[in-house]
Amino acid sequence: MKYVVVLADGAADTPVKELNGQTPLETANKPTIDSLARHSEVGMVKTVPSNLPPGSDVANLAVFGYDPQKYYTGRSPLEAVSMNVPLELTDTTFRTNLVTLSDAENYEDKVMVDYSSDEISTDEARELIKYVNEKLGCDEYEFFGGFSYRHLMVWHNKENNFSLTPPHDISDRVIGEYLPKDETILNLMKKSYDILKDHPVNLKRRAEGKNEANSIWLWGEGKKPVLQNFKEKNGVSASIISAVDLLKGIGICAGAETPEVKGATGYLDTDFEAKTLAGIESFKKGTDLVYLHFEAPDECGHRGESENKVKAIELIDSRSLKIMLDYLENCGDNYRILIMPDHPTPLETKTHSNKPVPYLIFDSSDPKNGVESFTEQSAESTGIFVEHGPSIMDKLLNK
Repeated sequence: MKYVVVLADGAADTPVKELNGQTPLETANKPTIDSLARHSEVGMVKTVPSNLPPGSDVANLAVFGYDPQKYYTGRSPLEAVSMNVPLELTDTTFRTNLVTLSDAENYEDKVMVDYSSDEISTDEARELIKYVNEKLGCDEYEFFGGFSYRHLMVWHNKENNFSLTPPHDISDRVIGEYLPKDETILNLMKKSYDILKDHPVNLKRRAEGKNEANSIWLWGEGKKPVLQNFKEKNGVSASIISAVDLLKGIGICAGAETPEVKGATGYLDTDFEAKTLAGIESFKKGTDLVYLHFEAPDECGHRGESENKVKAIELIDSRSLKIMLDYLENCGDNYRILIMPDHPTPLETKTHSNKPVPYLIFDSSDPKNGVESFTEQSAESTGIFVEHGPSIMDKLLNK
């Protein structure tokens, strides 16, 4: 038996006027997904416990079968693991976004223009983070370059007693009331603006009409995680295919394979085919379960891009799932497929929600009577509800 998870990050939504009162899942032309939905178990699952933040860290831990109430220690340490940053149990880590703030004179009066600095290139971003570390880093805290706008700070021998706001939660808002209370963190962010605003990388971006990466934003704090080995826990081996360090970190901590895929970006321009073929190659090498993670719907939700969010879902259908399904139908083994978002990222709010999400599970050896189209409404109409998110992996594995 082969198992596939197709994780459309943030794809669930609420009806929006830009889509004639429909959700992106209702609007999208997704014939491959809908063909499976007609013969699948379809329902709703709550991936984010009410007492935890509705992030991709919490939600993907749950989908991968790990109870976030037990295993969640914060987002950034999972990313640190993927980035091969050595951590001590006494360290606290922070996701370090390169963001675009408005040019208001006082830092507190600036507006969060863009939490991703126009999806800044990794080469540009690493030059900026290196500069930040040269100017602001010390024995106490260090900065490490990651991917695009996503980077890391490690504060050595520091308790995790912070409460920090994700920058994608405050798009287009004045940042004053969302700034950290900790003076050290706040001063690092303020000083970063002073040193970055006229850096050559930003002068060039300014001349090209791109959003400048003119400040760091620290959030996603956490401690070094410890996950039970996935194969020991479930009896099957796994591979996680993703462009983002968070998912790779979950995979590494769980003992899963996390192959690097050239052209994987985490946005609409990601190489959907290359990621899918990497998953197929994992199967050919003997892996039992492939977790295909696509970040694009979430990014479009954060940006309020309704048409692009629809397009992201359609690209997952046509340029990934169709290829994977062709392989599975001809591989000689039975297979099960789980398709779902990890959490909603509503276009209206541009941030994550902890509401339940739709799922489908297709079993090639045991087709069901499903629904005509895979949407939030059709999934809710079946009356099937999985209250404990990590149980969705047990359902897929038929445990």
